[in-house]
Amino acid sequence: MHYTVTIDVLDDNALELLRKLENLSVIRLRESTLQMKDTSAIRFLKGKMTKQPVEEIEREFRRLRGK
Repeated sequence: MHYTVTIDVLDDNALELLRKLENLSVIRLRESTLQMKDTSAIRFLKGKMTKQPVEEIEREFRRLRGK
């Protein structure tokens, strides 16, 4: 019986454990899954907002809240 799963490795030690399991022929790692993903919030949000005066942002919040 074979299953295909996708996991997010949160610790480098976990990747080492997965490689050991592969050496024991318990699992098979696919090279396409061994990619580092930059999921940091800073990279994701970088460049999304333009600089605005605080007053303008507060005015927009009040408008959106209906106040």
